[in-house]
Amino acid sequence: MKATLYIKILLAASLLAPLIAIGQNSLIRTGAQQTEAYLPLLTGKRIAIVANHSSLVVGKHLVDTLLSLKVNIKKIFSPEHGFRGQEEAGALINNHIDSITGLPVISLYGNKKKPLAKDLKDIDVIVFDLQDVGVRYYTYISTMHYVMEACAENNVALVVLDRPNPNGFFVDGPMLDTTKRSFVGMHPVPLVHGLTIGEFAQMINGEKWLSNGVTCTLSVIPCAGYSHSATYQLPVKPSPNLPNQTSVYLYPSLGLFEGTSYSIGRGTSFPFQVFGHPKFPDKTFKFTPKSIAGVSKNPPHKGKVCYGVDLRMYNESYFINLKSINLEWLIFAYNLSHDKSTFFNSFFNTLAGTPVLRQQIESGMDAESIRATWAADIATFKSTRNKYLLYPDFE
Repeated sequence: MKATLYIKILLAASLLAPLIAIGQNSLIRTGAQQTEAYLPLLTGKRIAIVANHSSLVVGKHLVDTLLSLKVNIKKIFSPEHGFRGQEEAGALINNHIDSITGLPVISLYGNKKKPLAKDLKDIDVIVFDLQDVGVRYYTYISTMHYVMEACAENNVALVVLDRPNPNGFFVDGPMLDTTKRSFVGMHPVPLVHGLTIGEFAQMINGEKWLSNGVTCTLSVIPCAGYSHSATYQLPVKPSPNLPNQTSVYLYPSLGLFEGTSYSIGRGTSFPFQVFGHPKFPDKTFKFTPKSIAGVSKNPPHKGKVCYGVDLRMYNESYFINLKSINLEWLIFAYNLSHDKSTFFNSFFNTLAGTPVLRQQIESGMDAESIRATWAADIATFKSTRNKYLLYPDFE
């Protein structure tokens, strides 16, 4: 069975062409591009911006765009990876003054993830504009949760400038066990939720997931020309270790490997596009993780030759047709592990949002059987999700 699965993985890759850019970007206008829709909400108000390097309006940063329109921006809040998007995952982000605009930048990553009352005493409206990738453990939706909570508690309005979800064409994965909440999973949703960040904000409010059931004054500026059946090529990398569209499509499947002894290519030029280990038995493909400033300072297996599987040949059509997480890669790696007792680490259950997935893999369940155990929860979630959709769905 192991050999058969390995051949299937390699054969599938060998038959695929390089990544095909078939996105519909030219037909889509992001919320940030539609200044005519949200400028009236900002005029005469004191504004804070939650933004990073992805917050662009036709190639120009949102902050620069709004400053040129005489919007009274008082401060910037920055998420994981920082305002300019140059910090690696998990890096401590400190408060500072932005060298380009001279505006104070307050970090919402590290010890402080939620704006304080003192941060908002001179603010009337927060504008939130981050490019999400539609996966529960990608932390921008957690940042948004805390921003919404702070807005609700301090009588500050929130304007979310929506952006397409590059993984918005499917819903899949285990539901979060609410006893396992963390910053990489705060909400009872599947691993891939199929919502834009604006739709997700509406769900947080509507399902009363904020502390004490509070809701914030929320306005979502939708994208124009977007649907969940559309593909969207990200114009800039959303974070340092998602450098291209291939990595974005692979992220839902390979992110779970971060809870294992395997490398997913951090410390190389192709993170989230491979998986491997120094003791992987097949030596056909190899890579050596290294320290890369601003991307991965101390990646798993740094300086060691890792052997494994190269997934860069998988094209966009593969992911669009699959419409699910690929669990076979994870099961395959586990079955070939030199020491199964050390394959999973303590972070895996946090990423999965439940201890059940690990138990299923360790018990020998195949991917199809595991996915069947999610079906009822996903059907229930989709029914809830329908209430908050702003765009035509993929089904």
